[in-house]
Amino acid sequence: MDTLGLVLLAVVHPANIQDRDGAKLLLGLLAKRFGWLKIIWADGGYAGKLIDWAAQIKRHRKINLHIVKRSDTAGRFEVLPKRWIVERTFGWLSKHRRLAKDYETNTDSSVAMIHIAMTRLMIKRIANKKNF
Repeated sequence: MDTLGLVLLAVVHPANIQDRDGAKLLLGLLAKRFGWLKIIWADGGYAGKLIDWAAQIKRHRKINLHIVKRSDTAGRFEVLPKRWIVERTFGWLSKHRRLAKDYETNTDSSVAMIHIAMTRLMIKRIANKKNF
């Protein structure tokens, strides 16, 4: 997703693939399709070898993978930079019935439903701006 919370690309993988390995699939596609990306923020669960792997992706511009971690001294709740954008987008997507639960049997269908939901959201926003 971009900094507005709009989905650029989605990869849905089976549950037997770790999220860090799934992130490699996503980062590989992002590097090919979106050459203008400079910085990618990721959750603390993606720390470790993924940062080194992302730095080695061959492209004309280096990708900086920044990990957003919760501080060790944090209390119960802490707003993390950029994390709220992701959570807000998940909230938008969960309003769509087909995405609220896992109804799909094919991962390609799940990706298509994510793109349909985001397209619908963007069209509604454009329509509301033209109807001042």
